[in-house]
Amino acid sequence: MSGEHGELPIAARVRRLEERLIAAGLATDEELDEILERVFTSASPVNGARMVARSWKDPDYRDRLLADGNAAAAELGFGAGTRGYLLKAVENTPDVHNMIVCTLCSCYPTALLGPSPSWYKSFAYRSRAVREPRAVLAEFGLELPDSTEIRVWDANSETRYLVLPLRAEGADEMDESELASLVTRNGLIGTAIR
Repeated sequence: MSGEHGELPIAARVRRLEERLIAAGLATDEELDEILERVFTSASPVNGARMVARSWKDPDYRDRLLADGNAAAAELGFGAGTRGYLLKAVENTPDVHNMIVCTLCSCYPTALLGPSPSWYKSFAYRSRAVREPRAVLAEFGLELPDSTEIRVWDANSETRYLVLPLRAEGADEMDESELASLVTRNGLIGTAIR
């Protein structure tokens, strides 16, 4: 029953937290199940990729995304998933590469990027992304020229970020679904080009 260092396994710790929420009258088992089902069936990096693809095809949408991420998400039907925080899109350019981290915990726009990867929540990523972003990106296989400025955005409970990768070459010849298929979760976080 105990894990490393005598701690309870994660499933048991999660269930204890759920029991405390229920006992405090903050949620029911049914409500918790509904939330998890909604998050894990509708939350996907495909959602963020669709926003990127639309911005690559429609310059007006791109401008709206950069000005008000929440409104741009709502235009594509993702508004409910971004309530409760400010969504800010940050755009990569030939001279600037953006990267997202949450140094305090793991704040992350789940509705648009899907469940966060384990490395995003790791202490190593959270601490090193700010101190040595170029080295962290290299570990992901992304080696940028020394002339490229790397901007690290620290998410929190009030503000979440989405990276708008550089527009794909040949975007004019592709439809939005083809373009969305080029965008990965890591590209939306900034640990990949797309």
